[in-house]
Amino acid sequence: MNSKLWIKKALSSCSMVAIIATYSMVGLAAEGKVSGELLFVGKDSVVVNGENAVSGRTIFSSSSIVTPEGTSATLNLGKAGQIAVAPNSNLQLNFDNGNASIVLSGGSVTVISASNGVNVNSRLVAEGETATSGETSSSAQTNNKKNNWWPWALVFGGAAFGILFAAINSTDNQLGGSGAVVSPPR
Repeated sequence: MNSKLWIKKALSSCSMVAIIATYSMVGLAAEGKVSGELLFVGKDSVVVNGENAVSGRTIFSSSSIVTPEGTSATLNLGKAGQIAVAPNSNLQLNFDNGNASIVLSGGSVTVISASNGVNVNSRLVAEGETATSGETSSSAQTNNKKNNWWPWALVFGGAAFGILFAAINSTDNQLGGSGAVVSPPR
């Protein structure tokens, strides 16, 4: 009887160690919080989340950043890209490993590098472009609508050409088939 109790305790202990080891490995393998770096040049310091920051400070997603007059900043966000913030700018920054989005309340930002572009006030800003707080997504979409007609013209033109080509080269010009029509009695 004593040996059965000893075996049960040994099996229970081994099972607990295996479970703890498995879940601790899962916890260690989880990604950490994504961070970026704030660099700035100017006479005054940049305000991050309501407190004065030093150049080289680590920033996290959901940060509020305010640049004073005469101070410009650069945000290094790793894979999400690099963004230049102009003086007198006020923004809310959200980013992850590959994407960044900014709600710009004042001032302007320039995307220095970004593989996927940066979403600024619901407008995708590509590498090398600048967005200011006065721009709206509807004005950006209006500018894009001027050039969005030509892919559709190519699609419909190709379809029309295919239909005409098939109609001209078809040997069977009979529409509706050759089946007999049967009507029910009245």
